[in-house]
Amino acid sequence: MVDMDLTGRSAAVGGSQPLRGILEVPAGPGPWPGVVMIHEAFGLDDVMQRQAKRLAAAGFLTLAVDLYSAGGAKRCLVPTMTSMLRGQGRAFVDIEVARNWLVESPDCTGKIGVIGFCMGGGFAMVSAGDFDAASVNYGQLPRKLDAAVADSCPVVGSFGGRDPSLRGAALKLETALNKAGVENDIKEYPTAGHAFLNDAEAGPKVLRPLERILGVGPDPVAAEDAWRRIDSFFARHLR
Repeated sequence: MVDMDLTGRSAAVGGSQPLRGILEVPAGPGPWPGVVMIHEAFGLDDVMQRQAKRLAAAGFLTLAVDLYSAGGAKRCLVPTMTSMLRGQGRAFVDIEVARNWLVESPDCTGKIGVIGFCMGGGFAMVSAGDFDAASVNYGQLPRKLDAAVADSCPVVGSFGGRDPSLRGAALKLETALNKAGVENDIKEYPTAGHAFLNDAEAGPKVLRPLERILGVGPDPVAAEDAWRRIDSFFARHLR
């Protein structure tokens, strides 16, 4: 893991100050396709850092941008979520800063995808027009979905059938992408709830009993299949 300071680039375009992230580099000789990874609502924690490592192990130069760099989750959660729901704001500038870093890196082939989880999944969907492939994982769909997917790159999406916050989202997204003629692989996992791709419980410990009641958290069987689909989709569109 390489700690990244993107503050200079961010300051030049009106993004977060400071802006940080982590870079995970695949083994073996490069260059490699790049992936911008966008964390869930709890931030770029240990669980998210392991997701970045996993992507690098699959052969993708992965830059996980920390959208809470300028103040931590307590100060940044609400404005960042608001930005995602509105489809504009500083968080999108930060994501573009990360994408441009990969574009300019000699270690990157120039093919770049975006992947997001939870809140990050919402950002990945809205940002999909700027990338070569997008992985949207239990992310909130844009209010104006048809307009948002009109210029989208190919999308692989994974949702949990036991996630009450996103009931029907998988079918809605698949329908919109098909209507727009965008290649996609969207799947809902009946046994899974929200955050099922995580390899451990996440967030403040005080919230975890409630998360268990709501079915939030790991589902290893569904996660294994979802990662297989993500790896295959990214391999097809980013290599």
